[in-house]
Amino acid sequence: MLNKQLFPLFLIYIAVAVATATASSKAAKDALVTCNMVYSSLEPCLGYVLGGGLSVPSECCGGIKSLLRTGRTIDDRQSACKCIKSAVSNANDAQVNRAATLPRICKTNVPFKISPHVDCSKVN
Repeated sequence: MLNKQLFPLFLIYIAVAVATATASSKAAKDALVTCNMVYSSLEPCLGYVLGGGLSVPSECCGGIKSLLRTGRTIDDRQSACKCIKSAVSNANDAQVNRAATLPRICKTNVPFKISPHVDCSKVN
């Protein structure tokens, strides 16, 4: 089990992945992506975010891509954004910077900057 200081960092990665989902449909009645879902999918990213390292585990990128497929609606992506924004407020600059590199390293696209100042209502 992760301690309370590590949990927010996981949320950063997870939220990034969910927020980058490509399909959007306001009419869809899918369940919203939760922070717990985001956390579970991106747990393999934690080591890289917390300590850096030379490479990102393939399981981390797999988790991000899985969340991208799951987060199909605008509500899903905005929910993920809120998880990230919350997590960023508890992370140091180095951790936020490492989290922000994951989408590029994993060859995915995120529609917003990982930042404590992101406006999640503009995520679509």
